Amino acid sequence: MEDGYLKLPRHTNQARGIGQYAIDFLAGKLGQPAAAVMERTERFHLDSIACAVAALATGCPAPRILRDEALGYPDSHGVPVFGSRELVSPEKAVLANCSAVRELDANGTNFGYNPRTGYTRGEFGHNDFYPVAIAASQLSGASGKQALLGMICLDEIRGRLAECFGLKDHKIDHVLHGAIASAAVYGAMLGATAEQIESSIGLTVAHYVPFRAIRHGEQLSDSKGASAAISAEVAVQSMRRAMRGFVGPADIFRNPQAIFCLFEKPPERNCSPFDLELATSGNDIAVMGMHFKLGLYEHQSAGAIGGLFDLLAAHPNLLTNPDDIERIRITIYEPAFSIIGDPHKRDPRTRQSADHSMVYIVGTLLRKCQESGVSSQGSGDRGQKTGNRKAVELWRDLMLVPADYDVAALANPLTRTFMDKIEFVHGGAEYDAKYPDGIPTTVEIDHRSLGRLSSGLVMYPEGHARNASGNLPALLAHKFHALAGLGVRDVEALLVRFTGLANKPAADLLSLYDFQIAR
Repeated sequence: MEDGYLKLPRHTNQARGIGQYAIDFLAGKLGQPAAAVMERTERFHLDSIACAVAALATGCPAPRILRDEALGYPDSHGVPVFGSRELVSPEKAVLANCSAVRELDANGTNFGYNPRTGYTRGEFGHNDFYPVAIAASQLSGASGKQALLGMICLDEIRGRLAECFGLKDHKIDHVLHGAIASAAVYGAMLGATAEQIESSIGLTVAHYVPFRAIRHGEQLSDSKGASAAISAEVAVQSMRRAMRGFVGPADIFRNPQAIFCLFEKPPERNCSPFDLELATSGNDIAVMGMHFKLGLYEHQSAGAIGGLFDLLAAHPNLLTNPDDIERIRITIYEPAFSIIGDPHKRDPRTRQSADHSMVYIVGTLLRKCQESGVSSQGSGDRGQKTGNRKAVELWRDLMLVPADYDVAALANPLTRTFMDKIEFVHGGAEYDAKYPDGIPTTVEIDHRSLGRLSSGLVMYPEGHARNASGNLPALLAHKFHALAGLGVRDVEALLVRFTGLANKPAADLLSLYDFQIAR
């Protein structure tokens, strides 16, 4: 082990190594994360709570169905779901709670990128799995600090795997990395051995590989938002079985019939396709490179959102007459060009499709901006005040929320008019080379009187880990109130309940989810 890092070489049993890493990390044997890491993880956790409350409050089908399913599995030795005191089977609570966190696709994200190690595969991932660490803490009687360390450890494992192995390149859903991390952390927090964790990872990978069929089709379904939840459920179930003595496939990363060696042939026999390096202490921990979403949108659209807001702030009369906008051109990188620029998503009819549709996201923001920009002189002209706002104010004032994806919003004629004017361009190698370091995007607008306007290249928009504007705390606070306020009357009380997790005793964790969510 080097200072600050634990290396798991490709010729070793990495599944068992991950298990021992999780055990030692949570026991404090490898050092301690820096205070900034603890603070950033708490922010991601707070953000996930607001997302979960909003999803349950607005009656999203998948979280509601899976919550009802969990409540059908009472267990006096179990854990609660959001907004309940009832104890249910741990894997069902994790299923329901992860589903609520993830459903609106508005919580944190990552694109596997680590130039220090040379692993920059750019695999996606999201901060969907924190309920796993909370459930394990509630079961084991752990403190809030241990819960927070569990979240950091979970994000570290899945984040580093996302740097090393591109699941998307083989049409496998990115949540598998989170499932592996969930099994390891859940087991480590409950006293499992490294061998038992190895078995649970083997069970998860051998039996429950989710493919990207989950996210394919003309209109996306509940499966997209529930993917992480279902994978977390089977990870916890696999770990519980392993702790009872069920032995799963060993050494799964070097297994020639498992996905890793099957899809990417190792350089030599008895190896996995990659070396794995996990941080043990300090600041260089994966969560520090993860990104916040500032509303409901696919994070790969954040560059276009930032470019659009820069243009709207710089040109006060851009939306005075929407008809003056002749064309909007968005130049972007792969894989964003194929995912959020997919021609199937030019006519989204479900929220799950719309929040992955660049044309809908940009069209809706233009519509919201135009509607909010009534002239202060009372002339009725739209857009006059738009340019008097700074770009950061547009991020706040136009933040996309669940109402922007309801039936009426999806069919809004002005949004659809803007959508018809948007075209996509793949920026080619020049843009592709800048991802996953940033989100390279350029927005150009051809305007009848203003001519051609360009945002220039946007790399690190608000919310991105490498954005240095200093606006993030205020924007996250606004987001928390906007989303959590949909389900609780006293948002400040909810904020207090979940703030300062590292200082909370075990008793507080047992009642952490005991708050009412209005529907």
